Order: sequence, then structure tokens, then C-alpha cells
Amino acid sequence: MSRKRGRIVGTGMAVPDRVLTNAELEKMVDTSDEWITSRSGIKERRIAAADESLSTFALPASERALEMAGIPGREVEVVICATVTPDMPFPATATLIQDRIGARRATAFDVAAGCTGFIYALGIAEQFIESGFARTVLVIGGEILSKVVDWTDRSTCVLFGDGAGAVVLSAGDDGRGILGSAMHADGSMADLIYLPGGGSKHPPSPEVYARNLTTIKMRGNETFKIAVRSLAEVSDEALRSCGLGHGDVDWFIPHQANRRIIDAVGERLEIRDGHTYVNIERYGNTSAASIPIALDELNRAGQVEPGHILLFSAFGAGLTWGASVVRW
Repeated sequence: MSRKRGRIVGTGMAVPDRVLTNAELEKMVDTSDEWITSRSGIKERRIAAADESLSTFALPASERALEMAGIPGREVEVVICATVTPDMPFPATATLIQDRIGARRATAFDVAAGCTGFIYALGIAEQFIESGFARTVLVIGGEILSKVVDWTDRSTCVLFGDGAGAVVLSAGDDGRGILGSAMHADGSMADLIYLPGGGSKHPPSPEVYARNLTTIKMRGNETFKIAVRSLAEVSDEALRSCGLGHGDVDWFIPHQANRRIIDAVGERLEIRDGHTYVNIERYGNTSAASIPIALDELNRAGQVEPGHILLFSAFGAGLTWGASVVRW
């Protein structure tokens, strides 16, 4: 019997209407469009309104993915939402999506792996399908990072944006789907990217807010150096796991954290010119949402063809990093 794989049969995305440009940021903090663009490649990002939360965007992204797949929500058996900015600490945002799409008895849970969350969630979804536990899985990656950013810290506030992307996986044995994955973590470097307040260690209190512990802290220079090496290595590992090499990649769809990181990793992986998808200039770093947003844009533009080999790779808080190889 042929091995069952999780085939991506639908994609979707949703982002806030509000666009925050570098020119606007120049009026908020001591920065410039030239400084932001040269160091990150970002020109603008989407920012959620005060009354918008993760599910505001995760739900329509999911509905669009299901519509493309031609699968009603009631047939979804597992809902996995990758995020570090859920609607609330509990219940999981995945359960809210499960209810709204009508997947009444589906398993539903969130995954917190930072910017690598979508890769982790895909890997988990693949195990559900390969084991026979489920035939249809909805995987969402989404963040509302603007609400945990220190808007007085010019080193971080210029980087992040909001949005959500989703994919529908369906079991199949025709050779399409997730061919291989690699995922790693190193908690000894947790303090490179973290949000110290709001959990059980520093629960919400006037003191926690006064000490500014409820916003993202990041050591950018150290993170940059580790990210390039780790992304290249884990991408190679994922490709080797399914017997493929650099030349087999039709589309490299990396996490959109920094244009310089993307270019450096693409060079190490010998990705052909024009075969790396980059949209960081329009959305900034949307963490777990960046790969599914990019995939949906590429897919709806008709650029992904049957048989294409897609390579996803991401690096984020934890530290975590991972890669997935998909045959479309």
C-alpha cells in the first residue's frame, strides 16, 4: 500500500486593512525609510485595529483555503493554529476556528514555536495523516504582533506586522504532498527572542506593565548570524530526507524575517534566480503567518504548477528552526 501523504489542496490568507509605512514610522521613532529598508527590506506592514484579534484574520484565511479545496468545514478532522499571539491564553484559538467553520468534533489546538510555528504545525499535521488518524487537516499560521511590540523601540517596532495564512491538507497516495521535514530547537538561546511578561512567571500586574515586560525583546545581531546558518542546514536536512538536492527546488518560500537573511540563505542553497518568493517589503515579519501568506499569494498568482518542489524554511523564538519539502 502506498504511503499516505498530506497534500496541500487549498490555501488562504487575510491581513488587516491598515498599512503602516516606513514614512509614518519616521514620525514615531528615530529611524528612516533608508535605514529600515537597507537592514530589513521592509517598506510597509499591516497593523490590526484595536478591536481585531488573531481570529479576525485566521477565520477568513481558513474559509478561503477550504473554499479553494472544495471541502466543507464540517469534514475537517484536525485544526492546528500556529501562533504566539492567540486571542487569549486559553482556550486555544484553534478551537474558536473549529467552532466557526462547523468542524464540530475535530481535534483542535495551538502550537507555539515562534516564527517556525507553521513548519512545526505542518509536521504535526503530516503525522496525523500518515498514521491514519485524520484525512483532512486545517493548518493555520497567524500573528497579531503589533499588540506585543514596544512602539518606542526602534530596533523591533519597525520589523513586525499582522496577518494569517492557512492551508488544507488532504490525505492522498499519488506522490504529492509533504515529502520530508526537519525541525529543531535550542532552549539555551531562548533569550535571543522572547516576551517575558504575561505568563505564570511574570503574570499581568501593574508592575509587569511598568517594567515593560509585555513586549518583544530581541538581540538582532546574534539572531541574524545563527539564523542564516541554521536555515541553510535545516533546509539541506529536509531535502536529503526525501532524496532531493538544491537543483530540485522549484520554489523556495522562506520565513519573511529579513531580506538579507533570505538572500544569504538562498545563496547557500544555490536557489535559481527568480525562484525565491519574497513579499517582506509589503508585510514585514508576520512570524508564523509569513510562509502561508507567501504560499497563498504565489498559488493564486498561478505560479505553482503540479509536480513543483516547494521548500519552506523558518527560524524563530525558542530558538526553533525547521524546513518542509512539498511536491505540489
